[in-house]
Amino acid sequence: MQSVLAQTPIGRTAPAWRRGGKASGIAIPPASRRLSTVANFSPGGKVQHTWSIERETQHTYVDPAKWIDEAAIFRALEVTKEWAKDSPRVREILEKAKEKAFVTEHDPVNVGSKSEFVQGLSLEECATLLNVDENNVQLRSVLTDDDLREEVAALQRQGHRRILALTGESPKYSFENFLHAVDVIGSVHTEPFGSIRRINVEIPPLSVSDMRRLKETDKVGTFVLFQETYHRDTFKKMHPGGPKSDFDYRVLTQDRAMRAGLDDVGIGALFGLFDYRYEVCAMLMHSEHLERHYNAGPHTISVPRMRPADGSELSISPPYPVDDAAFKKLVAVIRIAVPYTGMILSTRETPEMRSSLLKCGMSQMSAGSRTDVGAYHKDHTANTEANLGKLAGQFSLMDHRPTNEIVDWLMAEGYVPSWCTACYRQGRTGEDFMKICKAGDIHDFCHPNSLLTLQEYLQDYADPDLRRKGEEVIAREMGEDASEPISPQALKRLERKMKQVKEGKHDVYL
Repeated sequence: MQSVLAQTPIGRTAPAWRRGGKASGIAIPPASRRLSTVANFSPGGKVQHTWSIERETQHTYVDPAKWIDEAAIFRALEVTKEWAKDSPRVREILEKAKEKAFVTEHDPVNVGSKSEFVQGLSLEECATLLNVDENNVQLRSVLTDDDLREEVAALQRQGHRRILALTGESPKYSFENFLHAVDVIGSVHTEPFGSIRRINVEIPPLSVSDMRRLKETDKVGTFVLFQETYHRDTFKKMHPGGPKSDFDYRVLTQDRAMRAGLDDVGIGALFGLFDYRYEVCAMLMHSEHLERHYNAGPHTISVPRMRPADGSELSISPPYPVDDAAFKKLVAVIRIAVPYTGMILSTRETPEMRSSLLKCGMSQMSAGSRTDVGAYHKDHTANTEANLGKLAGQFSLMDHRPTNEIVDWLMAEGYVPSWCTACYRQGRTGEDFMKICKAGDIHDFCHPNSLLTLQEYLQDYADPDLRRKGEEVIAREMGEDASEPISPQALKRLERKMKQVKEGKHDVYL
């Protein structure tokens, strides 16, 4: 039985990085694999970045054009274009992905990672999403401290332990404001035992010096930034002006995080802007670059498809729509190529599609998410209800099931819902996490921890019927009929820790 992790978003959208090399088994000419360090390559000179100013000016980087080789990708796609029509080959890819999904039991289905949108202001000149200044359909909002506390409390009452905090880039909302918001989120506690144990962030690109400040909060887990598209010409069309128009600065964000010691990073592309095959290859090159230079690839990879958004004609008719069959294939290819990563599945997909994608290798999903600022508590806030007609989400959601239904469904599908934050708390991040994963030892941490967090959730937030079902799953997974046997040593530790949880102790992990 696989575990599925959950996380909850609070904020607004962001991007990622690049290098030329092998991508998912596609042969790329040796000349394209040379990695030359450009000693004086320092992105950001073309565009002024004021939201996060670099104070560590000594850093230089490998030119992204050297590690995302557009010409090599197009050559490879041309050589292999007939393979996509080969049904047996495609089925083989899907089967391999399924095997990898079961091999990488370290990714329990992380359920309930919710996004909390801290503010909805943006100064970007952006043709893709709702960041465009001309788009006045969505009311721009900033959460007050009290609003934010109510949002976090609402999420905690659903049983969430992990939050994804998001924000846009605006002179009216500074990085200092966001650091303060992180402190506020971490300070909220609700009855019976509500607390946020890991805050992942999806915010505009930061300098190395500000990445260090973010890490020093000791509350942040993964820094997530989507490149949106790795195709330079398309990126330029989508972002003709503003800070976001600097492709190189954006794609080097994960490098800056790594150098600051914030070594759990997430990457992603928004599928629908350009050819999905190109985006997958480029994303894998990005992953390879991080692994080669920092001994740790991306902790997570996100693969959202474009969905209709208020005021965005492009989102209604994407230039490169990705159908369900192609989407399953790209998920399978990424799972095979990057077996250690957590693959994140959003509520943009229907329940039926989410079920199919879990079998292709997805390992993390959101539950009960909202994409509008203040949405988790606004139904109970009088002064926000007045704005309900104006408030709108960034994009359309397709799965509206609440967290408890998602948990019930996952267990019925044969997965273990998990709210684990143990690796982050124990310092098993970045290179240290990768070593454990690649040695095949992570299962003895992740599977026990998923069961411990499930038991805690059942005791605190489940109704009697859901608790009964969940405890049956836990008993089976700790017994002789376990889908993935735990080593005797890990099982002994799990039994001891499980006893503590059942006695009422919280935040127990291996």
